[in-house]
Amino acid sequence: MTAAPSAPSAAIAATGVVKTFGDRRALRGVSFSAAPGEVAAIIGPNGAGKTTLLSILGGLQPPTAGTVSRSASEVGWVPQQPAVYRKLSVAENLRLFARLEGVEDPDAAVARMLAQTGLEDRAGEELGRLSGGNQQRVNIAIGLLGDPPVLLLDEPSSSLDPRQRERLWEFIRGLATGGTAVVFSTHNVQEAERFADTVLVLADGELLFSGSPRGLEAEVGDGDRDFEAAFVEFLRERGH
Repeated sequence: MTAAPSAPSAAIAATGVVKTFGDRRALRGVSFSAAPGEVAAIIGPNGAGKTTLLSILGGLQPPTAGTVSRSASEVGWVPQQPAVYRKLSVAENLRLFARLEGVEDPDAAVARMLAQTGLEDRAGEELGRLSGGNQQRVNIAIGLLGDPPVLLLDEPSSSLDPRQRERLWEFIRGLATGGTAVVFSTHNVQEAERFADTVLVLADGELLFSGSPRGLEAEVGDGDRDFEAAFVEFLRERGH
């Protein structure tokens, strides 16, 4: 993938990203950037292209056209389903993935991620015995092993209960406070409103809006609507 020029303040930038699968155009010239410490949420209807965009940003597949400013080695990727080995311990999972990713000092990386995720006391536990929230924290820790400046998360809280979700977002916001740019997809628009600095609205592969949650509400011109209602109205006004 050819690197795209981006503003000096951007942690990651996409320029004119297009993705086609045969005759179907999954992404239609998407451009956006996220700054260090920024949390950006990608929202939109089913089939909008959210996961496709994330996978291109993470280098899992190339764009048909357009550019991304970061190589795959500079981006942490966290899929929706935990990509872990349930029969191995937390530390064994982290050590295995650190070696697979060619981390220079796997033991130091494991120790750092156990401390960062607050799972030091669970290091020797079999992963499958942990709660869903703790398993997802390990999943995110794997994405952070290389200490990337950008973290991509696909539906990070979809399988979590409300308490686990709050703890997960407290952790993610802590990463952003430390300077990591976080880009995530979600079907939970209230989650985007609460935790994202920027929302990106995709529909049929087209980026319809990029701005703050309050800015999206202003687009429909009705201060009495909550964010979800404003989002639905915004899509309806644009024929989606």
